[in-house]
Amino acid sequence: MAIYLDNAATTKIAPEVIEAMLPVLRDGFGNPSSTHSFGRKSKAILETSRRSIAKHINANPSEIIFTSGGTEADNIAINSAVSSMGVNRIITTSLEHHAVGHTASAAAKQFGVQVEIVDVDNKGNVDLNKLETMLQTNVKTIVSLMHANNEIATLLPLKKVSALCRKYNALFHSDTVQTMGHYQFDMQDLDIDYVTCSAHKIHGPKGIGFLYVNNKVRVEPLIHGGSQERGFRGGTENIYGIVGLAKAMDLAHEDLEGHQKHIQGLKTHLINELKAYFSDVQFHGETSAEKSLYTVINVCFPKTDKSSMLLFTLDLKGIAVSGGSACTSGASVGSHVLRGINADMTRPNARFSFSRYTTMEEIDFAIQQVKVVYEKTLA
Repeated sequence: MAIYLDNAATTKIAPEVIEAMLPVLRDGFGNPSSTHSFGRKSKAILETSRRSIAKHINANPSEIIFTSGGTEADNIAINSAVSSMGVNRIITTSLEHHAVGHTASAAAKQFGVQVEIVDVDNKGNVDLNKLETMLQTNVKTIVSLMHANNEIATLLPLKKVSALCRKYNALFHSDTVQTMGHYQFDMQDLDIDYVTCSAHKIHGPKGIGFLYVNNKVRVEPLIHGGSQERGFRGGTENIYGIVGLAKAMDLAHEDLEGHQKHIQGLKTHLINELKAYFSDVQFHGETSAEKSLYTVINVCFPKTDKSSMLLFTLDLKGIAVSGGSACTSGASVGSHVLRGINADMTRPNARFSFSRYTTMEEIDFAIQQVKVVYEKTLA
């Protein structure tokens, strides 16, 4: 039996998404920039998808820019804020996805902007008092803080941060790759300048996503070479992927509350069972439903001499989990997120992440195999 519990890395594509994409793959081959009937057909599909996505987050369709995914969207947001909006400082944390952290570092080298790191506690919560103090200087700033940490699940209070940014005339960018399609977003109410989405995190295809850009701000293209996406992103649009993204968003919002209840139940069950079995199991980040992304839990297991074998052994038992972000799975230095919260790096950890397709039977099987691994392999 093979159990997939690494949905924060990627999700399986929904059958309905495949069905929505197939007609476009077969017949929708026209270039949407062409003026003939084939091009106009593709253009209509493109704009229908854009309007559908915008409606889900209460945005204007003109505020949706299609990208290759979350990483490109984060890059466009940060770099265009510096090049187009006069930003001289980037405030972020040490826990951000590298799509933000590395982009901020590159902007510092290329444009000479300041990069300042706001404090977090040992659960990954941003120190909002410190953030406000940092914003009180007369420096044009973009604040870039992810909505939910992809490794430890701690949630950011978006409205509180947005209010601080507006109070001190700062731009606000949030990497929402792990939360878009899992929470209801109302961009008119949130008042954020940039948010990001990657389709493959919500049962859509890989290689497609979007950047929401508040109409109040300007954007410079990261990719040049054409007038596509109203000049914001050159290159012929990925029509098939865009249709898949729009369908994935539709499915995510059909029963958002039901999905949340189901997945939170799985997460709570896993936490309770591990607590009952291990006397000293710990959990990185926040775990409450109010402060934690319901699709992710990062488990800090008891220390063992064979800690490094945990993920490999679980994989042999048919349980697919990760030790952190899939984007850094080849690195040997360990998780920058866990180091950033001063976690005990000598203890083995595993990130379990769930989807609406995950069942309670799969969670029970995974728990059983964790026990087997510790009793027979890691003892």
